[in-house]
Amino acid sequence: MNVANENGKQAQRKAAMTVLAHSEAAEIARRLDSIVVPAYEILREPENGLVMLRGRIGGDGAPFNLGEATVSRAAVRLATGEVGFGYVLGRDRRKAQMIALCDALVQSHEFAEAVEENVLTPLRATMVSEQDRRAAETAATRVDFYTMVRGEG
Repeated sequence: MNVANENGKQAQRKAAMTVLAHSEAAEIARRLDSIVVPAYEILREPENGLVMLRGRIGGDGAPFNLGEATVSRAAVRLATGEVGFGYVLGRDRRKAQMIALCDALVQSHEFAEAVEENVLTPLRATMVSEQDRRAAETAATRVDFYTMVRGEG
């Protein structure tokens, strides 16, 4: 496999993970029901844990530990050998497993198109419309400030 093709696959997986992480678990499950999911084994049971969040003051200062966040993770392997990983903020183990399954399916030549068409495209449209709605809601509350210079003396 050449480097350009490999980079394209990684970009596709990254885009899929973005959409899945911002989607509701029930919606992912509903979309997954519309495709025939192949046999798979669970490599890592869905589990909850903590990750350390790091920050920097001013963007270029020394890093410091900001705090911890709860995450859920899972890993699955399709019968055809593709391995998928799912990580999600919060304690939603089911969502982490569905994300792992979608990650594996996106890597599969046989199922990638079906997942893109039936799962990712509708979820992406929902995500974009929600972002647009929030942007319009925020824009409606925008206040433009201006400064008047008083003429003194």
